[in-house]
Amino acid sequence: MAARTPIIAGNWKMHRDHLEAIQLVQKLAYHLEEDDYEGQEVVLCPPFVSLRSVQTILQSDRLPMQLGAQTCYDQDEGAFTGEISVPMLERLDVTYVLAGHSERRELFGETDEVVNAKTAAIQRHGLRPIVCVGESLEQREAGQAVEVVTEQLRGSLAGIDVSDPEALVVAYEPVWAIGTGRTATPDDAQEMCAAVRAELRSLYGEDTATGMRVQYGGSVKPGNIRALMAEADIDGALVGGASLSSEDFALIVGHRR
Repeated sequence: MAARTPIIAGNWKMHRDHLEAIQLVQKLAYHLEEDDYEGQEVVLCPPFVSLRSVQTILQSDRLPMQLGAQTCYDQDEGAFTGEISVPMLERLDVTYVLAGHSERRELFGETDEVVNAKTAAIQRHGLRPIVCVGESLEQREAGQAVEVVTEQLRGSLAGIDVSDPEALVVAYEPVWAIGTGRTATPDDAQEMCAAVRAELRSLYGEDTATGMRVQYGGSVKPGNIRALMAEADIDGALVGGASLSSEDFALIVGHRR
């Protein structure tokens, strides 16, 4: 099986209006070199209100970056005030959609069942889910990290089509390292990403486990990206705060220089 294609995704969360989004993408493109895109995928996940603006500039400037959304609803249409459906995202040329980010789980009560329904909806329309799993500090200190993460993985992927392993990404994001400045060591991140891959192997077999990409997310910065990407089971990064700086995100994307 061919080597897994690394994937670096920037999750802007609830930052940047559509004008600021355009400026950020333009500055990012300025800082990146053509070779930075080779052999890896670069994904931008702006807020919903900025998707159209970012789509336009990616297309007009022919920038080799993919568009991602931060969440979705599991129904295609209906009386669901405030929700955004996958078909709406599809019309904006969105390629990737986050499902089950820890902030969605913690702040908005998304369960594994909710994440599972969203993941199924994303797949149903031919988009690619980035399914997020991760433990809290209390769970890690209690020695429950692997148990919690693998349980989330099983619940979130129950009944999901994994026949094309490259069409689904798992993002391991320790909750205690998101937006806190604390980062799992490369060894810690590798241990948990390896546990994710081992669970995939148990659930779906060797080919799926070998082919599916596992990202690490949690205070990823220019200073730690190389060490993280050097680990055997880490195939990319889900970047939060650092993706709001064109200079920092360019350094992360261009970590192979």
